Amino acid sequence: MPPAYVTDGQIVLNISPSAVVELELGNERVLFNGRFSGVATDIAVPITAILGIYARENGQGMVFESESEPDDPPEPPPGRSKPSLKVVK
Repeated sequence: MPPAYVTDGQIVLNISPSAVVELELGNERVLFNGRFSGVATDIAVPITAILGIYARENGQGMVFESESEPDDPPEPPPGRSKPSLKVVK
């Protein structure tokens, strides 16, 4: 991950079809190619690092339990008009 986009060890990623290419959702990891400030970047996120997934249009989604951190789950992102999914790390 480009460090400039990480806040408090977490990053919110837009993995909608209009934002990424070659999206692969697997049992072990999520792979895709995304752009950060216009620079194409290959991203691999281990499934165990994903804290939640939310729909952008209504903020609904799910938070996954973290075995290593008992912190409160992150707040869902504010709703937006363009439908998409986000991976919250």
